[in-house]
Amino acid sequence: MADEREHRDRTVRPPDWDAQAACFDEEPDHGLRDPVVRAAWAARLRSWLPGDPADVLDLGCGTGSLSLLAAEQGHRVTAVDLSPAMTERARAKLAGHTAEVLCGPAEDPPVAERRFDVVLVRHVLWTLPDQARVLRHWRDLLRPGGRFVLVEGVWGDPYPVGVPAHRLTALLGPLTVGARVERLSGDPLLWGKAVTDERYAVVAGV
Repeated sequence: MADEREHRDRTVRPPDWDAQAACFDEEPDHGLRDPVVRAAWAARLRSWLPGDPADVLDLGCGTGSLSLLAAEQGHRVTAVDLSPAMTERARAKLAGHTAEVLCGPAEDPPVAERRFDVVLVRHVLWTLPDQARVLRHWRDLLRPGGRFVLVEGVWGDPYPVGVPAHRLTALLGPLTVGARVERLSGDPLLWGKAVTDERYAVVAGV
């Protein structure tokens, strides 16, 4: 019974991101401090984002590592995170770039009536309880011809958390066209180590 409660709690209650902000970038795929890991993410992002400068909405941006890569590739970035401590670090990281950092929830970002060419989200959807509703709202934030770039997975032992690829593509089915899944588990350069759990990206147009 205790194990079941722990599993349920981990499923519905995300971590305390403010408490984790100071050490968040120590993970190779969070801080992208290793030039090899950084280059691997930059290459993937370049293949997922439009070739021309675009308006990118990075939701649950954390300390802004992916936002920084997108800005360096010429995109106009709006980065959103619920954690004030994370957004403070993201602002410092993105200083001097064409980027804005806002503090607010990923599921309902404080962007008013603005619309974007890309909604970019990495490892956030699993923390949100009504994923179908959230994806519909994110769809409304995209311009015609825009795209989702969603990096997700399933990880953790003994009670894994996350969103399997088959579930995410099913949720995206009514909202998007041409969704493709790119498996990422087999590329250790992205994670700074070999991984065996499910990690993937979905790129889908609207």
